[in-house]
Amino acid sequence: MPGPRRRLFAGHEVRRLRARLGVSQAEVATELGISVPYLSQIETNDRPLTPPVMLALARAYPDQWGALTGIDEALLVAAAAAADDPGIADARLGEDMLRRAAEQQPELARRMVAIHAAYRRSQEQLRLLDDTVEAGAGDAARLPWEEVRDWFHTQGNYIDSLDRQAEALADESGRDLIARLEGVHGVAVETTDTGGTELRRYDPADRRLAIDRTLPPESAAFLIAHQLAQLEMREAIAETIAGSGLRFEASRQLLAIGLANYAAGALLMPYTAFRDAARALRHDVDRLRQAFGVSFEQACHRLSTLQRPGAAGIPMFFLRVDMAGNITKRHSATRLQFARFGGACPLWVVHEAVAIPDRILVQRAEMPDGTRYVSMAKGLVKPSGSYTRAPRRYAVALGCEESDAADFIYADGLESQPPTPIGISCRICPRPGCDQRAFPPAGTALDIDPDARAVVPYRFG
Repeated sequence: MPGPRRRLFAGHEVRRLRARLGVSQAEVATELGISVPYLSQIETNDRPLTPPVMLALARAYPDQWGALTGIDEALLVAAAAAADDPGIADARLGEDMLRRAAEQQPELARRMVAIHAAYRRSQEQLRLLDDTVEAGAGDAARLPWEEVRDWFHTQGNYIDSLDRQAEALADESGRDLIARLEGVHGVAVETTDTGGTELRRYDPADRRLAIDRTLPPESAAFLIAHQLAQLEMREAIAETIAGSGLRFEASRQLLAIGLANYAAGALLMPYTAFRDAARALRHDVDRLRQAFGVSFEQACHRLSTLQRPGAAGIPMFFLRVDMAGNITKRHSATRLQFARFGGACPLWVVHEAVAIPDRILVQRAEMPDGTRYVSMAKGLVKPSGSYTRAPRRYAVALGCEESDAADFIYADGLESQPPTPIGISCRICPRPGCDQRAFPPAGTALDIDPDARAVVPYRFG
C-alpha cells in the first residue's frame, strides 16, 4: 500500500512563477480553475499544493513550472495526480514506480498524464451538461439570481474588502449597531406589525428603519446590520459591483443586496473573533450562535466564508435545501461541488433533515471519486408571523472533508460507521446498483432485461 501523502507547501514557487510571467493572481486562478482566495492561501503557505492543483500548474505552464521545479519533478507530480485519482479503480501506483516512469519513459508518462487530463475534462463537461439539462438552456439564458449565485461561488464566498471593513466597524461600534445607526447616520429604528408580509423597510427621506415585530431577535439584528452595511460600505459595495462583470441590471441590483447581506453577517460575526471561537468550540454551531447572537443558519453560512488569505478556517461546504429538494443556497470551499439546478442526490442526509425540524443529523459520506466528507444537517422552520400564512420549512447542511474531522464536533463517533455512497446528481453519478437512482447517467448504454426486474428497471455500462 502507498505510504502517507506528503503535504507540499510551495507558495514561494507559485509566486516566483507569477512574477516571471508578470500575471495577476486572478489570471493564474482562472487558468488553474480555482478561486483567488484559494490561490492566495497557497502562495502564503496556508494551504498545500494538492495533486489536482499541481497537475493544473504542470499542464498550464509546462515550461515555466518545469524551469522552477525541474521538468522531471513536474512530470512526476502530474503523473502522480493521474495515478492517484480515486475515481479510477486500481489506478494508484507507488512513488518509486512513478519516478522510474518519469525518468526512463517520459513520453509514456506524458501520454498517461494527457489521457488523464482528457478524462477529467470529460467529467467536467458531463457536469456542465447536467447543469444545462436541469436549467433547460445554456449559459446565455442564466437568470439574474443564477448569475449572482455563480459570481459569489467564483469569489470563494469571501469578499475581503467588505469583510475587513465590517470587522473594523464592529470593533469601532462595540457591536451596538442601533446606536451607530442613530448616532452617526441619524436613522431611527422602530418596530412595525405587518403580519410578516414585510420584514424591513427603510425610508431614506425620514431616516427611519422599520423592522417587523414578529421576527426572531437574531433576524431583526441581521436586518439592522444590513441597513448599517448599506450606509457605511456604500462605496466598497459599488466598487465591487462595478468590477463584477455581471451582464444584467437586475443581477447588479441583486448583487448589491447580496453584498450588504454578506457585510451584515461579517458585522454580527467579525472574522477573527468568529474564526477563533469556531476553532475553540470545534465548529459547534449551537454554541457559536449563542455566543454571537445569531441564528443557526447564519452561523453555518458564516463558517463557509472563512477564507481570508493567511488566516483561513478549515474548508467547509454549506447548502440549504427546501421541501422540494431544491438547493436554494450553496457554497463549497472543499472539493465537493453541487448541482447548480436542483436534482441533488437523495442519499444526502440534508433531505431527511427537512422532514425532522430542530434535530441534528450527521453523516459520513463518500463521493464516486473516493473523497470522503463528514457533515451535519438540521431542519429549520421560519415562522410566518400569521396563522393565515404557512411557515417556511427547509434544512441546512454543513460539512468538511474527512481529513479535517478532528476539528468538526459532528464527526465524533462517525469513524466506525461505513460511509454512505452519495453523488452530485444522477445524470453524472457512475454508481451502479443504487436503489435511489432517478435516471441513468448521461452517455451510458442501457441494459434492459424484459424478463427480470430489480428496484431500478435497467442496468448501464
